[in-house]
Amino acid sequence: MPRAFRFGVSLLTPSPAAEWRAKCRRAEELGYDVILVPDHLGMVAPFPALVAAAEATERPRLGTFVLNAGFWNPTLLAREVATTDALTGGRLELGLGTGYVRSEHEAAGLPYGSPRERVDHLRRTVEELDRLLGAADHPGSGLRPGGGTPAPRPARNRVPLLLGGNGDRMLRLAAEHADVVGFTGARLVPGSTTGKLEPVDAAGVDERVARYRELAAGRTEPAELNLLLQLVAVTDDPEPVLRPLLERQPGLTPDRALALPVVLAGPLEEVVTRVRAQRERFGFSYLTVLEPHMEAFAPVIARLREESA
Repeated sequence: MPRAFRFGVSLLTPSPAAEWRAKCRRAEELGYDVILVPDHLGMVAPFPALVAAAEATERPRLGTFVLNAGFWNPTLLAREVATTDALTGGRLELGLGTGYVRSEHEAAGLPYGSPRERVDHLRRTVEELDRLLGAADHPGSGLRPGGGTPAPRPARNRVPLLLGGNGDRMLRLAAEHADVVGFTGARLVPGSTTGKLEPVDAAGVDERVARYRELAAGRTEPAELNLLLQLVAVTDDPEPVLRPLLERQPGLTPDRALALPVVLAGPLEEVVTRVRAQRERFGFSYLTVLEPHMEAFAPVIARLREESA
């Protein structure tokens, strides 16, 4: 049996408190299972934004999508994760990645490092979080006022972990540790310092998923596979909505753009059929859309839920 669908929305735009909570409530009304926030300078601070989302909603999980491990000290991150999971009633899902925007590291005065160094730091972070969040107390308890105050604890024994990335070393790390593996369906443009991405075609996604499955062959419990969709439009005329993408990617034709796994554009029934086909072909049962496409994807969610009822 295929894994049941889950749907997430990544909220990108900082908003006043009332507007933020209204957006989160709207995501819940539309049927999203997970409310997500990114970790980029100029966007919301992840953990307080998720606590506010929890206060405004009842059902959705709340996730980071994904934290830039290079911004975080593992011990301090463990405190944030434990506190946020506790304050959200055990609804946190922790997403982690290496970070890919050099200019953000430079703006923050943090080292960027080579791809190998960034993956190594992420591995240390994952391993430290496993150790710290599983311990009865966090290191440094003697440094806290009063000495014996318990460290913050998550609401559950394990906070679900999503790891996002495409390279072999990232896929190996995900095969070893992740409950959810996030595929972007895109890759960094060589030489870009601002995080410019170019989409990967279906054959490229096939190859990466196959490589992950090879590395994860020894797992007893299969991971959930996630895909971040870049464009969603339910329309009888997709060409106008494709124009911005075609302008950013001059090598793409409209037909090739429509065939990209990260693009869903067309009449409702065609889009629904495509979502089911991508689950069958790649195994993507957990789909994430970006905030600008939250409303557009809602009819797709509704139709898929009708079919599974």
